[in-house]
This record gives sequence, C-alpha cells and structure tokens, in this order.
Amino acid sequence: MSKTVREVTFQLLRELGLTTIFGNPGSTEETFLKDFPEDFTYIQTLAEAAAVGAADGFAQANRVPAIVNVHTSAGLSNAMSNILTAAMNHTPLIITAGNQTREMLLMEPWLTNIEPTMLPKPWVKWSYEPARAEDVPAAFMRALAMATQPPAGPVFLSIPLDDWDKPAGNANTVVRTVSHRIAPDPNRLSEFAQVLSNAKNPVLVYGAAIARGQGWDDAIALAEKLNAPVWAAPASERTPFPEDHPLYAGGLPFAMGPLSEKLAGHDVAIVIGAPVFRYYPYVPGNYVPEGMRLLHVTDDPSEAGKAPVGESMLGDAVLTIQGLTELVSTRAASGSVSKQPHNMAPHPAAPAADPAQLSALDLFRTLRAASPANTVLVEESPSNLAELHTAWPITEPDSFFTFASGSLGWNLPASVGIALAEKTSGRNRPVMAIIGDGSLQYSIQALWTAAQQELPLLIVVPCNAEYAILKSFAVVEETPGVPGLDIPGLDIVALGKGYGCHSVSATTTEEITAEVAAAFSRKGPTVLAVPVAPTIPPLL
Repeated sequence: MSKTVREVTFQLLRELGLTTIFGNPGSTEETFLKDFPEDFTYIQTLAEAAAVGAADGFAQANRVPAIVNVHTSAGLSNAMSNILTAAMNHTPLIITAGNQTREMLLMEPWLTNIEPTMLPKPWVKWSYEPARAEDVPAAFMRALAMATQPPAGPVFLSIPLDDWDKPAGNANTVVRTVSHRIAPDPNRLSEFAQVLSNAKNPVLVYGAAIARGQGWDDAIALAEKLNAPVWAAPASERTPFPEDHPLYAGGLPFAMGPLSEKLAGHDVAIVIGAPVFRYYPYVPGNYVPEGMRLLHVTDDPSEAGKAPVGESMLGDAVLTIQGLTELVSTRAASGSVSKQPHNMAPHPAAPAADPAQLSALDLFRTLRAASPANTVLVEESPSNLAELHTAWPITEPDSFFTFASGSLGWNLPASVGIALAEKTSGRNRPVMAIIGDGSLQYSIQALWTAAQQELPLLIVVPCNAEYAILKSFAVVEETPGVPGLDIPGLDIVALGKGYGCHSVSATTTEEITAEVAAAFSRKGPTVLAVPVAPTIPPLL
C-alpha cells in the first residue's frame, strides 16, 4: 500500500532535522497535524504572529531553519508583520498554511486562501501551492533550499487540507543540500582591498550579516589590520562588533544628513553585511560626505541594486572580510576613536525631574549589574536605545537580538524562541527581554507559550504609559497635538499573571536586583514591571 503524503512528508522532515513545528492550529491544518508523531515537537502559540516570531528567534539562536504552521488566509494575514520582520532579519523559515479542500476551491468557500501565492508577498522569497498532492513532499525540499540559500529568508507553502491523506504514489523526494554562502569575485575583492590600502582615513561600517555568519573574530582582525574605526550600521538587528573594542565608534543614525555628518573626515568607507543605508525619518543631506568613496559588500542582489550610492560586491560578509584581511596593507594607528552612543539618539535622554522615579538609564544599569555576564538580551524599547547601549554594551557574540523591520510585536515571541533554543541546545544561557509597556501589547500572547514551556525567561517592562518614540517623531515631524500617544491604565503585572507568568512590580534598584536573581533561578518565566520616568528622547 502506498504511503500517504503526510507519511512521506514527515519522513522527509525527519531526515532534514526539522522536527520542531511552531504554530497555532486551525481547521484547515488539522489534517497535517493528525496523529502528530511522537518524535516531533509542537510549540503552540495563541496567535499566528507569535508563532512566526518564536520560530524566528529559535532559528536565529540555533542557526537552523524552522517550520511555522498557520491557519489559511486568516492566520497568514495575522502573521504578516512578523513575516516582514523575518524577511528583513534574513531568517530561514518555512511557513505553511492549509487551504480549503481541492474539491471546493473553485467556489471559494469560507476561509479559502483565494490567491495563496500572492498573499505573503513581497515578504517571502518563494510562495507556492502544489499542483498535485503528490508534489507536497518535494515542495518542502524546494522550500528548504530556497529559504536557506543567500539571502536567507522565509518561504511559504499553501497546502489544501485533503492532500495529506492522499497516496504519495511514486513521488520520489530526494534529500539534497545547497550552499549557504557566496564567495566574492576575486578581481573585485582585489580592487576593494587596493582602495582600502590606499585610503588615507578609511572607516568600516559593519552590519548584522557578520553576526549571523559568526564573524566577530574576523571583523576584529580586519579592523585591527586597517586600524580603522568601526560603526554599526543603522538600526542593526544583531551586534556585528564588540561594543567595548577600542576601535568601536558607535551606531550610525538612520537618517541621511546625520549619518553623513558622522562619516565626515573619512575618504573611504566600506559597508559590509548591511544595506546602504537603513533610513527612517527623512532628514535631507548627502548620502555620504562629499569626496568619500563608498564600497558595499552584501549577499543580497536586491540590497546591492537599491543602494543609492557606492560600488557593490556580492559576497558572504565573513568570507569577504577574510579575503580583505589577507589582501589589505597594515596601517599604523592614527589615534583613539571617539565613542558615540548607539543608533537612534546621539545622546541619552536626560533624566526626568522627578527624583522619586527611576530613569530608564538607572533601570538598565541595575539590570546589567544584576545579570550574569552571559545573559542574552532581546530588545523592543525603541525610545530607550541610547540608554540601553550606554548601560549594557554588547561584548559577546550572539548575545543581542532585535527586529530589523521596526514592526512591533516580534521581540517578545522571539525571546520565547531564543529561550527555547537555549534550553533545548543545552547552552542554558539566561535570556532577558526588555520590552516597553506599549510594545508588549502587540504579541502579548507569547507569554502563555513561555509559561507552558516553563522557560526561565525574564521579561522586563519599563512602564512610562506613553508611546515615547512617537512623541520623539512628533518633534522631528513638527506635528503637535497628535492623539493616542499616551497609554494609561495598563496593569502589566495582572496581564503577566493572566498568562501564567510569575509577575511582579519593582520601583527601586534593590527590588530590581532581588527580582532578577529570583527570576533566573525560577523554572518558568517572570514579568517584571518597572515604572520609569517618562521622557521624550532626541530622535536624531
């Protein structure tokens, strides 16, 4: 008797090592999950966006692809913001959704994914609904190949619910491998090396691809051979270089004029593993200082194509750095590097006048002092970035994660996935998520998954009862009187308890220190709410 499509597919997934599935089950997915194999793990979330975010964090932390199962068109729509983030994070995810029975698709019944290959675009690399049930297993193999080849990213499969019990027939799904790295063109590499060697005052701009490629040591070697300052690319989702290194200059702002000003005085800049550049507020100015030559290294042809300035080379960030390090001439040190605060704000926001309330900087300094040195930090508190990086410089690889997209609601479920990866891998590093009281609401259902999985995750919520980052934008955009920028009445402690977490509030540094110690020795997750003084930080 021929095996079913389900049996053949699950055997393929076993051989590929893809035995953890994140999801929120729906009626069109139950046929896929029927008689769920004992050697597979299903990580249940209460919403599709949380499923995608948790899978993304898990995949990044373990450097493996992950499978997400969401509910037809409705669930896919709910998941879209975190699919957007996964795309910009370059995380290899296979996102699957059921569709209605093939016999009814022509009538477009309730919950049909009417144009399944169109709905998740442009945020998936490949989108497909198999023409025949027998093609489902091979579609998974192609999906994995597409998701993991550079630039890595999410892909999507729509599978009608009646396909799974059909006979697989003579479907012959071959397990195959693909390359995950692109070597740079040797001639172009030599040209770039010559430009850097001849530069009077070069500067390096490093991006998150270096962290994804485990390239910290290589990035340090190139910087030290050139004796060139290193900036983190604007709004980097992963830390590409140790922030306590003598050559680290800080994080570039994500607006044209201010970014160009930061690079003034350098004749050559090379951007490696990041876009040129990631901007958000429009602040007029040159892309780079007048007279500067810009070089760009990326494994993403689209990223190279849309760069408004510079000379691009396709290549894996770390392989390219290794090649450049061999070819460039050693430069003598030209003086100390002037440290700048990280990313969005050039100066940490001034503390509020009320001395009875902690500032965000007070909170972050206390958290850093109270946390083990190897703590993994996940951040979604956009109004406090300068304070956070001032108090908590990232000095170890793979110890900082945030979203590349700026779309709120990724970091809480991602921290769940990262904590799960730490637990299942045996690394068991403590994981702390710092998430604003407003940001927490976007995927708050992820707290339930953390509790159900008994993850020792600490979620710290700086509570300022406002969207402070939007008030900062209101200053830049000259838009006074915008409604909806205050969010009073949130009971974070009650919300945490409602999802099964140990949930407490702290108002002093002593209380915070005690709660951090207790949280990291606890079996399940902790939500720690800390009122902080509301401030409007400078955006640029």
